[in-house]
Amino acid sequence: MAKIGVGIIGASHNGWAALGHVPALKALPDYELRAISTTRRESAEAAAEKFGVPAAYDNHHDLIARSDVDLVVVAVKVSHHHPLVSAALEAGKAVYSEWPLGADHDEALDLAARARTAGVRTAIGLQGRFAPAVRHAADLIAEGYVGKVLGTTLVGSGVAWGGETDRSHAYIFDGTSGAATLEVPVMHALDAVNYVVGEFDEVSAQLVRGRTQVRLTDEDITIPVTAPDQVSVTGTLRSGAAASIFYRGAHSRGSNMRWEINGTEGDLILTASGINGNLQVVDLVLEGGHGSDVAAAPIDIPDRYFDGVPRHLTGPAHNVAQVYAALARDLREGTTTVPGFDHALVQHRLLDTIKQSSRTRASQTFRG
Repeated sequence: MAKIGVGIIGASHNGWAALGHVPALKALPDYELRAISTTRRESAEAAAEKFGVPAAYDNHHDLIARSDVDLVVVAVKVSHHHPLVSAALEAGKAVYSEWPLGADHDEALDLAARARTAGVRTAIGLQGRFAPAVRHAADLIAEGYVGKVLGTTLVGSGVAWGGETDRSHAYIFDGTSGAATLEVPVMHALDAVNYVVGEFDEVSAQLVRGRTQVRLTDEDITIPVTAPDQVSVTGTLRSGAAASIFYRGAHSRGSNMRWEINGTEGDLILTASGINGNLQVVDLVLEGGHGSDVAAAPIDIPDRYFDGVPRHLTGPAHNVAQVYAALARDLREGTTTVPGFDHALVQHRLLDTIKQSSRTRASQTFRG
């Protein structure tokens, strides 16, 4: 199959696309990054020069119209997703959208419907489930390593939602932004949890606004925080197992990412070092013990979980590369291993269920 031509909307030289998407695409032989667009010609040209991309635009319509762009990647603030994704779908392009798909459930519902009408391939940027350690853990559970899953607990740190930020990131402290602690680190982690141990049956949540102000270091002012930064989600899974997920917006002086899966015959533990507890971007370490083991020990990740993705590609780009590698295989073989917009819509429903539980102070039945 010929190389898949990619155009990235939102590929500024220091944004998420530069950290995650560009290195991922350059590490994979199936893809070629052919165009970049931002809102300003200067930033687009600077990014294109930095990344060695032949075309730069300050208008996303020009990027989408290129005949050599097969896949449009939307990597901008979620508030801009709907018009950009809609334009790509209308042009008949395959689309990879960052999570969240829309600013709210209604936008996600509309985009999923537009994708079905267009009949094109879509992908949603929930890359945590593609982490090699996560996929190996899922397979070990399916093979009976832990026996019957009794429960799972995950505690993590979002890092970005601390006491200081800058003007360009102030929007993530706004409860209406769709890009706060709940929507980003929590929902990324929950997608991985659901992938490994199953979907929720019943959900209870507490969304707490611990910090009421944040200081903008570049302006030396404080602004109000309206988004929850302490998020607790508990419930039962469809298997009957218990689940508990807690995220703090900033970071801890202790552990910032620890996920345990406990069963009748064994345990699996996924951890990451450092202050970043965003499951989707960290390099996870897998440990486990079962049967007569008295303690958990490191579990090596077999090479098959790195199929097509270099092991030396670490950090935020690795799991994104795993998504792209799987998507290329899907396109070649006609499979659907990479979740698309319909899956994103299910996660938006879970997001709304979590919010409703916190708002009503009552557990909610979830039917994705």
